[in-house]
Amino acid sequence: MIKTALRHYLQFKDLTAEDYGYLFQRAAIIKRRFKNYEKYQPLQDRTLALIFEKASTRTRVSFEAGMYQMGGSVVHLTTGDSQLGRSEPIEDSARVISRMVDLVMIRTFEQSKIERFAAHSRVPVINGLTNEYHPCQIMADLFTLLEARGMDARGNVDMDALKGRVVAWVGDGNNMANTWLQAAELLGFTVHVSTPSGYEVNREVAGISRDDCYKVFDDPLEACRGADLVTTDVWTSMGYEAENEARRTAFARWCVSAEMMAAAKPDALFMHCLPAHRGEEVTAEVIDGPQSVVWDEAENRMHVQKALMEWLLIGRIG
Repeated sequence: MIKTALRHYLQFKDLTAEDYGYLFQRAAIIKRRFKNYEKYQPLQDRTLALIFEKASTRTRVSFEAGMYQMGGSVVHLTTGDSQLGRSEPIEDSARVISRMVDLVMIRTFEQSKIERFAAHSRVPVINGLTNEYHPCQIMADLFTLLEARGMDARGNVDMDALKGRVVAWVGDGNNMANTWLQAAELLGFTVHVSTPSGYEVNREVAGISRDDCYKVFDDPLEACRGADLVTTDVWTSMGYEAENEARRTAFARWCVSAEMMAAAKPDALFMHCLPAHRGEEVTAEVIDGPQSVVWDEAENRMHVQKALMEWLLIGRIG
């Protein structure tokens, strides 16, 4: 094992392409062990703190089940259980919590909150979702794409399989879109972005430095043309519920349909980070159809996060 220095995972570009190659290979090995019922518990006596300011299903289950399967334990905190950013400064919460656990996952609103926490933490901090980024989800999405299009029969991951791919993002220019753009810039593929007017991706918020990793389309159908993967998210993310009716009107043309999937490559995949609203951002025909890999994608949250936690806590294996 090669022990790493203290590292945090706050946005996708915090790691290198080589780091992701290692993590995806570890995720493949860890998933295979899980499917074969092989006990693997390298994180015995390690404790993960899960801090939720935003509600969660997949994030909580994937991190909690994953940590237990790796031999560790979990402390679950919500805004009702903790003082994070209320009567106690975030910096003080970080100083205290990080003395009692080995790893912290935070799912919150502003990215600045998790950055302030990490700056005063003695242990690794993982972004479980913020308004700006969702790196663990994009890790799972890319691993799912590699399983389908970049992995040999022995489970070896080929990162070059991502180069030159086209991902069509249809919908809101939100944290998922931002993170897809970071991944494209780092790993050598292109994102076709189509959003309604007024809901575009903010390049500065996305945190990218190049224009060649994405193309913008007014027509969502054209964004899907020739794509290897079509993906979307709910029209109204948590924290924006007051805009729900306005968004339903603005996003009416941005429902991923069979016509859009037909414009993509014949073997194109469909992904959604869930929860999904059939008939809004995607039709039931698409999400429940043969090109959809959303259930593999959801499960893979757990496997990539197990690989990430292993790496952050004990370093590289081999």
